[in-house]
Amino acid sequence: MHMEQTSGSDTPRRYGTLTRLVRDTLREGILAGNPAPGQKLPSEAQLIDKFHVSRTVIREALSALREEGLVEPRRGAGVFVLDPAAADGPALRGIDPKRISSVVEGLELRTAIEVEAAYLAAARCSPLQEEAIIRSHHEVGACIRDGRSTVEADLAFHLAIAEASNNRRFVEILSLLGHEMIPRAALEGKEAATPTAYLERLYEEHRLIVNAISSRDQIAAREAMRAHLAGSQQRYRAYLANL
Repeated sequence: MHMEQTSGSDTPRRYGTLTRLVRDTLREGILAGNPAPGQKLPSEAQLIDKFHVSRTVIREALSALREEGLVEPRRGAGVFVLDPAAADGPALRGIDPKRISSVVEGLELRTAIEVEAAYLAAARCSPLQEEAIIRSHHEVGACIRDGRSTVEADLAFHLAIAEASNNRRFVEILSLLGHEMIPRAALEGKEAATPTAYLERLYEEHRLIVNAISSRDQIAAREAMRAHLAGSQQRYRAYLANL
């Protein structure tokens, strides 16, 4: 795998994206038994050479794996793989998409984070970060038009806003939630297709968030995100009730 080498001028958005890519690649290997439990990961220098990223990206990816209980740094010896079966995993996992109370808990957590992330994104986002938000918004629309799943594009949209806040903690928490932050993700392909009206309303709410961020209107961005997540709760209740 080749990843572009980062530099001191890279944006926090770029760092966050590369960190997730390295973390996810290493996690997949660990879960597949490569390296096996008890074995040592390659050194920082070897990982930098393998992924073509900075030391900061490698250290943040390893830190995320340590928090998941998948690796253990040992002073002077390196970073060792732990048994994935014994790992507790991220504390934020475990949202049950078929239990309304569980989904509401997840959406309430997202509201606490994403409302402020949208507010900060309107004040802090760079042109590249704004472009990423707009691009992911357009991708949601393209998925709706083509009849494709919107889950990945929806997730990318919300992560792009978190990254544009330039507060990496927001990105970390939403990344821990992963696909579980999109409640319908677990139902697509197993139950009835998500109604078009549901998706079109979601797309319109996204548009209001994008417009507010692009206009650098922090209050409007905050309220548009709040209204979107409140609407998600209401729509999901109706969606699940009709399955």
